[in-house]
Amino acid sequence: MRAYAADEVPDYQLAAMAMAVLFRGMDAEETEALMVAMLESGGRLALDHLAIPRVDKHSTGGVGDKVSLILAPLVAACGVAVPMMSGRGLGHTGGTLDKLESIPGFRTRLTLAEATTQIERIGCALIGQTAEIAPADRKLYALRDATATVEAIPLIAASIMSKKLAEGLTGLVLDVKTGSGAFMPDEARALELAARMIALGEARGVRTVALLTAMDQPLGRMVGNALEVVEAVDALHGRWPTDLREVTVALAVEMLVVGGVAPRASAGAAVERALASGAALERFREIVIAQGGDPRVCDAPTEVLPSAPVRHEVRATRGGVVQAIPPRAIGQLVIELGGGRRTVADVIDPAVGVEFAVRVGDRVEVGDRLATLHASASGIATEQGNALIAAIAIGDAPAAGAPLISHRVTAAGVERL
Repeated sequence: MRAYAADEVPDYQLAAMAMAVLFRGMDAEETEALMVAMLESGGRLALDHLAIPRVDKHSTGGVGDKVSLILAPLVAACGVAVPMMSGRGLGHTGGTLDKLESIPGFRTRLTLAEATTQIERIGCALIGQTAEIAPADRKLYALRDATATVEAIPLIAASIMSKKLAEGLTGLVLDVKTGSGAFMPDEARALELAARMIALGEARGVRTVALLTAMDQPLGRMVGNALEVVEAVDALHGRWPTDLREVTVALAVEMLVVGGVAPRASAGAAVERALASGAALERFREIVIAQGGDPRVCDAPTEVLPSAPVRHEVRATRGGVVQAIPPRAIGQLVIELGGGRRTVADVIDPAVGVEFAVRVGDRVEVGDRLATLHASASGIATEQGNALIAAIAIGDAPAAGAPLISHRVTAAGVERL
């Protein structure tokens, strides 16, 4: 890993290794060795001098998953330092950095020194992986995408944990997605990934816990970068969909418990106070200002964020019950609209996306609005509107989704919720 980071080992050798890992796997000792090597290939956040716990959250990727935008300021407002390092969209899933950068002026490329200073001052920074953090992982991550080895569990676990442990954390909460829209659709493999990452964190003295959450339909009502910022700000004002609220509050509770600032019995009340008092919103405002963003986004996001010129309503062509809103298809649709990437070099349109009017289980009549597409031109809006009608399944039978939060995983084992 050190040689690879220094360009002393060619890509084709690492590509061969990645493929071998995909087919043969790695045992726990090998996975930890890989993670430590990637961690030690670069620098780290130095936060040991802080008097408060340092806890982050990582999601394995979903559609409509704007949780981090709400969660980071919320937990920081509860007395926990949150050095949140996020990524960009990958495949059909969205990326926190792309969402934040739809806010005019917002800088996610902070140096380690800048991030440290900001965390000392306001308790939170929302940043991307810098050139200083795990450079070997950054190179291998891009190579995995090009060699179809993204879904190898040891490589996922080592990659995620090398970055997270570089943040100088005392605790980590993992949001491991499962279901049709997740990178790990199979529950057993999602549990395996959670256990592997927990073992890596605990071995380095970082208390680590995972929640398995469903990704069988988009989370919340909005999918698309600027649209998801609008929904996140609305949530901080107390206006949010029940599924987004449930997942966000559950992860916040776990972060407070892992950080040791509140026992489970009272952590929920602390989270609710930070939301109801406006403390979480004000902390988000401080983060936006600190990172160069337009603070007006905190009160009037639709006036500040980029807006697509075309609104195209998609209406039901038959009556019945919404059976499925497949997240992979929705993520791909947003890419087709220009809101995601096919290659790392692609430039995205932050304004485009989908605003849903229905959820799985809702009853609709012919002509009812299912969604509104936000698009750059009428032609692509009509084309993708037809694709959306084809993707949303409507039938006659009642429909119920999987439990939104199904398992809690710790070093002690798996608890079904």
